[in-house]
Amino acid sequence: MKRRTIIISICFFAISMLYYSCKKGPGQGGRASIKGKIYSVNYNAIMTVPQDSGYLGAQKVFIIFGDETAVGDNQDTNPDGSCEFTYLRKGKYKIYTYSKTLPNHLDSAVIQQVEITSNKQMLELPDFRIKTNKN
Repeated sequence: MKRRTIIISICFFAISMLYYSCKKGPGQGGRASIKGKIYSVNYNAIMTVPQDSGYLGAQKVFIIFGDETAVGDNQDTNPDGSCEFTYLRKGKYKIYTYSKTLPNHLDSAVIQQVEITSNKQMLELPDFRIKTNKN
């Protein structure tokens, strides 16, 4: 009787471990997507006078999966300023890009946090509004 209880306990523990180890969090491997666009105001060299503005191509956009601290993926925006992260699973995500603050200073991150709540969800973010001085 004691041996049978031990075997049942071991089987229950093994099944529990398999169930929880197969549970997947945020990241790639799903069918959802997140879309966004980068809108830039281009300033003069000392960042005081706006020169022109519009959607910005070839701007790096980054994504962080869940509570991770490292970048999960990145891509450049298309010529129309758009980007899309595809094949994502349910969970929380941080999407960000960089904006100029002042000349000779570090750029600041412009971050949007979102959550995918269904398997085939297609989220569209509000435009990222950044400053540049690409003259």
